[in-house]
Amino acid sequence: MDIPPLAGKIAALSLGALPLSYALNYVSALSHPLGLALMSALILGLLFVAIYNLSPSEIYHDPLYAGRAPPTLPAVFAVFAFTSVVDLFIALQEDGYPVGFMEFFTKEGEPYLRTAHGVFICYWDGTVHYLLYLAMAGAIRRRKRYRNLGLYWLGSFIMSILVFLPGNILGKYSSEIRPAFFLASPFVLIPCWAGMRIFNQSRAPICCNPNMVQEEQRKGILRRPVDLALVMYLILAGFFTLFRGLVVLDCPTDACFVYIYQYEPYLRDPVAYPKVQAQFSHMGASMHVRTPFTYRVPDDAWACFFGCNLLYALGPHLLAFRCLRWPAFFLRPPPGPLAHHKKEH
Repeated sequence: MDIPPLAGKIAALSLGALPLSYALNYVSALSHPLGLALMSALILGLLFVAIYNLSPSEIYHDPLYAGRAPPTLPAVFAVFAFTSVVDLFIALQEDGYPVGFMEFFTKEGEPYLRTAHGVFICYWDGTVHYLLYLAMAGAIRRRKRYRNLGLYWLGSFIMSILVFLPGNILGKYSSEIRPAFFLASPFVLIPCWAGMRIFNQSRAPICCNPNMVQEEQRKGILRRPVDLALVMYLILAGFFTLFRGLVVLDCPTDACFVYIYQYEPYLRDPVAYPKVQAQFSHMGASMHVRTPFTYRVPDDAWACFFGCNLLYALGPHLLAFRCLRWPAFFLRPPPGPLAHHKKEH
């Protein structure tokens, strides 16, 4: 029988979170917050060691490195994939699907995960981030680049952390912070370390000849309708961001008052997550049953709220797609008459 590739092994290890969490749910020692934090740290440490030594022949050849190097980053992906499965079951349990898996953790470890925002951030981590970990592990196994995937994961992960941690500290659950909260420290530091390695990875070769680059850079903004539309979007998104910032700061103008009470009352929720903002979790939590009814989006404003926030979330993705799909405009102009002409002016 063929040994499954690296991504398959990571997936198999991550699914071990199901029986493990079910068994731990009935361990009485985990009813104490400190015991829960220590046990969680021990499990993650042992998992890291296990995946580190899982298959050196597959994970030593990480294209992030010039030569053979310790397989640290794939081991990190494996640990994070394990926590993604845990997060997915937390979200499913809070929505009433499986029972008896992670109740001990949400009660004694991180009770703020039971909020609507906590549920959706767990869904995001358990689906999007989980698939990204497997995709990056598969790319390592096939000796392929994964810089773009890594940058997307890095931005998404850091954005989630930057919303989640301040919301825990500033919101109504600040008095519920337990020792397990400090397990988030590695989840802040490790992505920074991984991000440095991902940024240092060489870019994929771009097939653009010098004539194509020069021709694209000669065009003004009016001759590039896609770029014009994206610039207009970014300007509108900037004003929308500023307006929502004024709203959460209790701006007394009529427009802010109407918006926060008739369109996005979730911005007033004392959990504080909506004041920092994260689109997927924000949109889901605004309509989730765990959000108090007075803070949910009114039925007659649902279409406007969903449309605006969907565009607000999709715009940066479209911008990134444009930069990757048609990169000629952003390349360094080749040496030649055009370059010398630009220097003279």
